[in-house]
Amino acid sequence: MIITQEAPKHACAIEALLDRSFGPDRFTKTAYRLREGVDSIPELNLVAIEHDEYGNEIVEGTIRYWPVTVGGMFKTIMLGPIAVSDRLQGGGLGSKLIRLSLNKAAALGHRSVILVGDAPYYGRFGFSRELTLGMQMPGPVDYSRLLGLELVPGALAGVAGMIGKAEPASSADSLVEVTTALAAPRPYTFGRRCRDQNA
Repeated sequence: MIITQEAPKHACAIEALLDRSFGPDRFTKTAYRLREGVDSIPELNLVAIEHDEYGNEIVEGTIRYWPVTVGGMFKTIMLGPIAVSDRLQGGGLGSKLIRLSLNKAAALGHRSVILVGDAPYYGRFGFSRELTLGMQMPGPVDYSRLLGLELVPGALAGVAGMIGKAEPASSADSLVEVTTALAAPRPYTFGRRCRDQNA
């Protein structure tokens, strides 16, 4: 098993895995609305790859992160979606993707992470409902599943308000940053393209 940074060539396989894991109605969820029109964070988007007998890549797992704001000012990142193929569930691959990506996020200077997920599962990585008590989502959500993690102690202290989309990259961004953002897989674009190709 190889875990590596997601590349555009993985996009259709990732969308197929996410469709199998969460169903096509996943795009209607509030978390997806926060991602639409916003580039994910390419350095943190990982895939778990195996190869078949012919050497073709098989995407067995995926994890993505997105920039978001809280209260219109505070910047943080949102973990999700994460998915592992049915045959490998329960084997620790999801945990490995989470730990690797969180370590990478901390190394890159990110200070906090939020997500919508099962507290008993994500609690083992340090996520807690207590850190998001002052936050709201712009749509239906089970607030017991809105969790936060401080990569830097105290990073979420006093943070409150509506979780919103991050602003698109400004024209003042460097060429390197813009090029990286353009190269990042975009689930909505790729998802539609993949479904169109299979139609």
